Amino acid sequence: MGVQGLTRFIEAHPQIYLDVQFRKRRLVIDGCNLLYLLYFNSGLDQNHGGEYAAFEELIEKFVKALRDCEVAPYVVLDGGSDHTDKKLETLTRRAADRIRRAHHAAQTGVQTKILPQLVKLVFRQTLARLQVPVAQCYGEADRQIAALAREWECPVLSNDSDFYIFDLPAGLLHISHFQWEAVERSGSHSYIPCKSYRTSSFCSLFNMRCQLLPAFASLVGNDYVNLRRMETSISWIPSHLEGLLCWLRGFHLPQEALDAVLGLMGELSRERQEEVLQGLHLGMQEYQLPPSSLKMFFVHGTAPPFPAEQVAALVPDWTRLPLTQARLTPDILDVLLLKRMSLSFPVDRGDMPSAHLTSRPLRQVMYGLLLGRELQVTERDREDVQLRDVPVPPVFTGLTRQLTLPSLDKAEPALRLQVLLEALGVTEASLSHLPPQLRLPVAVTCYWLQRAEPRPEERLLKALLLGLSDEDALRHRAVLQNQQPPQLDVGVVHAFNQWQACLKDSVHLNQLLGFPLPEPHIARLYEGTLVHHLVHLMRTGGKLKSFLKSAPSSVKRYHSMLAAVRQLRTEEASTLPETQTRATAPWRERQQPVDGLTANLQQLFLQCEDDHEAGSVVRAEKDLRLQDLVSLKTRYRTKERSNRCHNPEMARKEECRGQDLL
Repeated sequence: MGVQGLTRFIEAHPQIYLDVQFRKRRLVIDGCNLLYLLYFNSGLDQNHGGEYAAFEELIEKFVKALRDCEVAPYVVLDGGSDHTDKKLETLTRRAADRIRRAHHAAQTGVQTKILPQLVKLVFRQTLARLQVPVAQCYGEADRQIAALAREWECPVLSNDSDFYIFDLPAGLLHISHFQWEAVERSGSHSYIPCKSYRTSSFCSLFNMRCQLLPAFASLVGNDYVNLRRMETSISWIPSHLEGLLCWLRGFHLPQEALDAVLGLMGELSRERQEEVLQGLHLGMQEYQLPPSSLKMFFVHGTAPPFPAEQVAALVPDWTRLPLTQARLTPDILDVLLLKRMSLSFPVDRGDMPSAHLTSRPLRQVMYGLLLGRELQVTERDREDVQLRDVPVPPVFTGLTRQLTLPSLDKAEPALRLQVLLEALGVTEASLSHLPPQLRLPVAVTCYWLQRAEPRPEERLLKALLLGLSDEDALRHRAVLQNQQPPQLDVGVVHAFNQWQACLKDSVHLNQLLGFPLPEPHIARLYEGTLVHHLVHLMRTGGKLKSFLKSAPSSVKRYHSMLAAVRQLRTEEASTLPETQTRATAPWRERQQPVDGLTANLQQLFLQCEDDHEAGSVVRAEKDLRLQDLVSLKTRYRTKERSNRCHNPEMARKEECRGQDLL
């Protein structure tokens, strides 16, 4: 939501705020608001696909600051779109703006406040790991946040200007004044310096009645009503918020103010007046708080009922608890209730195709599971730099036709696993040698290699797998911060955008199927700036010595994943139709020796696990060299590299000269 210009207006009157030493209380947190503020205000990367490990660390520090001050946080997240679609115009306008900003960021390299694709998953996973109570609403969270804070008589933490209007007994702690990074002590106690806002202070300053605040917000304009965009006669509306506040002083009740508004619009038709009045009433109703539906969830773990009967009839009862626990993406509500999916817009150049085209088949499987019939879903995606509504049919397979949404949670685990693996085009056996946390990412990587356009080059695959295997992303990030970042390569950006979209949609499909594969720890899995830097190093002959020396176990993970990927690519090629097999035969002939060699090297590396660290790294470097051995086109180069592999001292010297170990 948001009242236009109100935050700026209140900041210009700082006497409204009261200085507070906040400690030892409950705090209801506007989760989506906090997420955006933490990420954007921290200087973390937005253009190279995100810095998730650093973001995880930031969340940990925030939660620690609260707990040091004995503050009990309760985080509330937005859910799906309103089933009445009353904010569709606002959402459309914001989506179009994000597309333009993402294109501008890709063209210029500047940061334009575009959230990386997996940030919300990292936020949810980190809070769950830290055991912070989290509730995800079925729709927009503002009213539920305010209702819970009112019943618990505790403050709200947010910077959404709507909380200046809600009647909150303990007021609002504006995030901009919440100094959690500057915890102070008073005696034996710690506290967070901050500023508290109360509606009573605001109304006292401007000598108006608090019950008129919803009418004030509605007249100013919010996400539900905007008189100026409704092309009404607006000359009667004061051009400044202070002027409108002065005008409202003369009224005791909101209805009196609305009647006066109609009297000032006499030149409008009756139909137009009713439209304006309906819009104003709708805007005011958003500030009337219902009983809290989250209190029982936070206290007893009971999921709230769906808000309307017509909604409840379309959504299976078993989904309520995982939705409220944020273990199911709220996107499924948009599909079930609105037959719509709103996609994100990562930093990407407008003349590139949408990164979400690669993962569309995964979403189509999810649509089939959700709808169970031939109903098209409207995907809100981009075409060039324009927002487009694209009709997308669900996909049904022999396996998915055996499942129905009302009983999906009770389906056999083996069947649910096969649905996921079939969608990704992998087999259970091919993943069995990997650690459980890596199985979904590796399956996604194989899917991405098959479907991404243009087809990812080998360096991108190796950089991605090295990044996925990295166990020291924060240290590497600190090293990279001291170096000049490479120029933004839009081709690399687009390729990894496709991979992240595939991972995100696979995680959501995995959630819907009840987690047949473990959900990967995103923050420890992918670091966009690091992977981009590795690509740059490999292309320019830079040194990877420090990266490989940091953790031999990371190199072992790299080998395990590369072996699995190559095995899966061989299996995929062997199951292609005959005509396609003939067309790709030369490629498979080149790949098969590498696949067998890599698998043998993986077994050899596992035997070396208990060796000393230095020896392990030397063997790892030798193995990494051997992976490309058979791809050389001349006997001379093959022999030369083979000799280097049998001479570790020569290998180390050549690496120091910047040769690419991969």
